[in-house]
Amino acid sequence: MTIDQYNFAGKKAIVRVDFNVPLDENGNITDDTRIRGALPTLKKILNDGGSLIIMSHMGKPKGKVNAKLSLSQIKDAVAKALGTEVEFAEDCAKAADQAKALKPGQVLLLENLRFYPEEEGKPVGIDKADPAYDAAKKEMKERQKEFAKTLASYADVYVNDAFGTAHRRHASTAVIADYFDADDKMLGYLMEKEVKAVDNILSDIKRPFTAIMGGSKVSTKIGIIENLMEKVDNLILCGGMTYTFAKALGGNIGKSICEEDKLDLALDIIEKAKQKGVNLVLGTDCVAGDDFKDGCNTQVCSVMEIPEGWEGMDAGPDSRKAFADVIKNAKTILWNGPAGVFEFDTFTGGSRAIADAIVEATENGAFSLIGGGDSVACINKFGLADKVSYVSTGGGALLEAIEGKELPGIAAIRGSKK
Repeated sequence: MTIDQYNFAGKKAIVRVDFNVPLDENGNITDDTRIRGALPTLKKILNDGGSLIIMSHMGKPKGKVNAKLSLSQIKDAVAKALGTEVEFAEDCAKAADQAKALKPGQVLLLENLRFYPEEEGKPVGIDKADPAYDAAKKEMKERQKEFAKTLASYADVYVNDAFGTAHRRHASTAVIADYFDADDKMLGYLMEKEVKAVDNILSDIKRPFTAIMGGSKVSTKIGIIENLMEKVDNLILCGGMTYTFAKALGGNIGKSICEEDKLDLALDIIEKAKQKGVNLVLGTDCVAGDDFKDGCNTQVCSVMEIPEGWEGMDAGPDSRKAFADVIKNAKTILWNGPAGVFEFDTFTGGSRAIADAIVEATENGAFSLIGGGDSVACINKFGLADKVSYVSTGGGALLEAIEGKELPGIAAIRGSKK
């Protein structure tokens, strides 16, 4: 069943969205991309004459109530985006009466799902090394099923439109689907678009295929890097991981971020790229700062010769040109992770050069997929989101999908009722 085929008239729909939006210190939303992304699905349900129960997580409260992570802070923004009033359920597990009272066209937003440890299904307060851990894990899985069953009881139909959490087998992203018939559970529009975008990258590759991987750590990207080695023609590695590679190659990196225990891994990646004929592009110069803050003193230097007390914080001009030259000639592009500390205006140049090159390649017919929270924040900061092919709402989910892993949130919809 697809969302287009389904008529929600007179139905109560519970929809898992990803409204884990960034907030400032006053609780104001600083980037509403994820709310806007879910609107087509939510409005389809309301326009059909259905009523809507929205559920999401925010942050990592670790199974405890945390006012700073309450979804009550975004209720008004959701109401404004939908153009209708939104009720709020202060306890997502005790919202049966509010859900039952909903009339067609009405909306109920549930409190943060992760205020309950049952959402993630992980035992709380017990170490994995503890002999009692396995029993605690088994008990939590049963509690997770009951929590999912409670959520499912609020509605007639389940829609998963939260690609950002599709790689987690949580109560609201996968387990809940067990309590709906095959014809009453489906992917939302956003999920369908995300799956199609990944398929474009994996199944319909136009070459040259260039992947740009940024971020601070090699260790968090190793799975995706190794998988991409089998697919890409060019692999650009930038951001903080630049300095792990530089040190592995014998460079002096000052006080730059570095995974000391991953130096051999960095050398292995360089060797693997040679073996597979992949053009591995690493930064050769950087913009270094004397303090980790915006407006600090800066200098351009080789990534192999960063002075003591200085930290590489952005790609330098030679690196930017090298990255851009490769990107502009690509026909398929994946970008995950910035080239520097783009949150500071002083260090946006590298990421901006990558973004501009992607836009140019896209204008020349390339398919460009931007994914991962920081890359999305980058492209939005530069006002270029509408000039690339697709901006993914998923970070970890996108990477796992590209690694070829089956995502529980999608498998639960495509499977049969248990």
